[in-house]
Amino acid sequence: MFLKAFKEKSNKKIINSLLNSREVFVDSSKVEHLGVLLNVGESNDFEAFRKLADEMNILPNKLKIVAFSNNDKSESNFWDTCFTPKDFGWSGTTSNRELKTFLETSFDVLISYYAEDLLELKMITAQSQAKFKVGIFLKDDRLNDLIIKTPVNQFGLFKKELIKYLTIFKKLKHAK
Repeated sequence: MFLKAFKEKSNKKIINSLLNSREVFVDSSKVEHLGVLLNVGESNDFEAFRKLADEMNILPNKLKIVAFSNNDKSESNFWDTCFTPKDFGWSGTTSNRELKTFLETSFDVLISYYAEDLLELKMITAQSQAKFKVGIFLKDDRLNDLIIKTPVNQFGLFKKELIKYLTIFKKLKHAK
């Protein structure tokens, strides 16, 4: 228990360091690679994100979805990659290969679709190499470049607002 508190403090320091050193660079490139980070406890509509990617004219092989579960990997059959708190070590390290690959991928847009304040979700968002980060998490506005304030259970509204803003920023290749 005592070590768990030190590990959590270590990971919080890493998140703060990453967020304080992050430079936001938004260019006029179009969205071709999309990453999605979900909390299984809040949203389990995997297909909704596939449809969103299709509406944004993103090829299926350019979409990567990872899900976080507080439970053991009971939900992993439904997701490309499912990770748990056990996949995280000290200083922001991860033992999950698929998750490491996700973090190293330079997505044009990362959607962090969670509202719950969980250290592991914030760690993935902060460590992601995505060029532009969009989310609904409000407690730390340094995590995302664009925050769309919608409840997790109103994905339709989130999708509408996301497409609206990406269109304004001229990031979409003629959305459907």
